[in-house]
Amino acid sequence: MTTSAAALDTIRSEVDRSLRGFVDERRPQVSAPELAPLISAAEDFLAGGKRLRPAFCYWGWRGAGGGDDPAIFTAAASLELLQASALVHDDVMDASDLRRGMPSAHRRFQALHSEAGWHGSAEQFGEGAAILLGNLMLIWSSEMWRSSGLPPASLAAAQNVHDHMRTELMCGQYLDLLEQAHGENTFDSALRVALFKSGKYSVEQPLRLGLVLAAQAREPWIDRLCEEYGRCVGIAFQLRDDILGVFGDPDETGKPAGDDLREGKRTMLIARTLAAASPAQAEVVRRTLGDPALDVAGVDRLRQIIEETGALVACEAMIKNYLEDALGSLDGAPITAEARVALADLAVAATSRRT
Repeated sequence: MTTSAAALDTIRSEVDRSLRGFVDERRPQVSAPELAPLISAAEDFLAGGKRLRPAFCYWGWRGAGGGDDPAIFTAAASLELLQASALVHDDVMDASDLRRGMPSAHRRFQALHSEAGWHGSAEQFGEGAAILLGNLMLIWSSEMWRSSGLPPASLAAAQNVHDHMRTELMCGQYLDLLEQAHGENTFDSALRVALFKSGKYSVEQPLRLGLVLAAQAREPWIDRLCEEYGRCVGIAFQLRDDILGVFGDPDETGKPAGDDLREGKRTMLIARTLAAASPAQAEVVRRTLGDPALDVAGVDRLRQIIEETGALVACEAMIKNYLEDALGSLDGAPITAEARVALADLAVAATSRRT
């Protein structure tokens, strides 16, 4: 195991420990028996994940001279609560049935309602409960951040970054909804969604948080590195996610094959497909994309068109180019040598993953 891989395992372990401790400390506040399903769902959604966002934050901290303060793991772990909140809300908006191989939160609460024989619509109850679960974890993410134990000067310096990141995430979710609604799906619009929906809060802003926390100031070189490295890795990260949403193995992604096609996701993959498609191919894409009843044969046909038009190859080339640009930006960055190696490894891991 490489030094960076071992360090990532340590980050995962420390983040998991911090999350478990935080939820345990909140139990007295939510001790009513009726709330047990809500807390259980939160725990399950926090149990998985690659912990890449905390890793970018941690190596930003170390890159700007931060030491071995265990509080950095708590601050970084708060990003997992933000991520879990976004996933729960995302699944409601997309009507997704599965997340990480488990029923999505709204389906879980819908089943709870149905099995108990309660009054009213089980589907409406499920969606409402999931929205509240997402809101709870969003509140907890801020609370965990504020109570992390890092120096007050560090937290004060990075607070604007933290606030802006959450705003960008919500705006990115809206842009994603808007893209599906009006179906513009140009290269520029797909890239904008990739950047704001995931790229910024997955890589660029977690890295900026760590750097500013350690430096206790938002130096010009920090923004330059985050824009040159963080933005490139972030876009490539989302492009990989888009490919997995169409071609990923359900056993690894935890979601049904071709789910993004049924949800009508207007990604760069689809934008490039339509740009290069024949009239007949484009008609098939426009007619079947977003059909929730799309069967296996329909998914296979869309996959075939995506490959025949060269869209898959083109998106893989984009990922490669963004990754190369990101790695090149690390060469002259005024960060520690240890962080430079770790950030290079993280960039590869984030853009070549299978889940």
